[in-house]
Amino acid sequence: METLKAKVRTEQGTHKARRLRKTGTIPGVLYGHGEKTVSISMDTHDISLAISRGERLLELDLEGGRSNVLVKKVQYDPFGKDILHVDFTRVDLDELVEVQVPVTLRGTPAGAAEGGVLHQNFAQVKIRCKVKDIPDDIRVSVAEMKVNDRIYMRDMKLPDGSTLLEDKDAILCALSVVAEEIVEPVAGAEVAEVVASAEPEVIGEKKREEAEAAEASEKASEKAEKKAEKKAEKE
Repeated sequence: METLKAKVRTEQGTHKARRLRKTGTIPGVLYGHGEKTVSISMDTHDISLAISRGERLLELDLEGGRSNVLVKKVQYDPFGKDILHVDFTRVDLDELVEVQVPVTLRGTPAGAAEGGVLHQNFAQVKIRCKVKDIPDDIRVSVAEMKVNDRIYMRDMKLPDGSTLLEDKDAILCALSVVAEEIVEPVAGAEVAEVVASAEPEVIGEKKREEAEAAEASEKASEKAEKKAEKKAEKE
């Protein structure tokens, strides 16, 4: 289990969180198990690396006090690149939790040679399992699939002690032949009309929209943190 160092955060608010991120630190919140909700901060590189590795269960070192935590929610910027805020919940290793786990399809379908194209309907599935038994992913072999074959949720092999929390009759993936679409050529005059009607990109307007989106995202982060604190107080 990876250890993540964190500090207690006393200052809150959108502008303070923005300044915090500029120093290479990410704000977050820790709650659960009937204990006090704590606003925290952690190194941007450390938490980004842990999340990129798919780590869900971490040992949080909060100024010398250690506890097992689960990454509950990660909030990104409007472009889905930078982490803005992370929610952690305290857990016991033997308690049952509900988590989203990635589904990895393994192998090349036999029907691919006949023009079959594999369609995956679910990139991840929700399961219930013990904290210590959370899998990195659920692997499903598609090597024997022929054209028009399907693999259902019920066909997946889950880790021992895990329970699927999805519709067992839902189609996880299917192999089918995609009909070729015939595209009618566009006349020269129509092309000219389309080009003429296209509006040029206004750089200044784009930057303003990006700034507004970032501001809205930070406000949402602050709102989510307050919501988490209220929820933890009720637990």
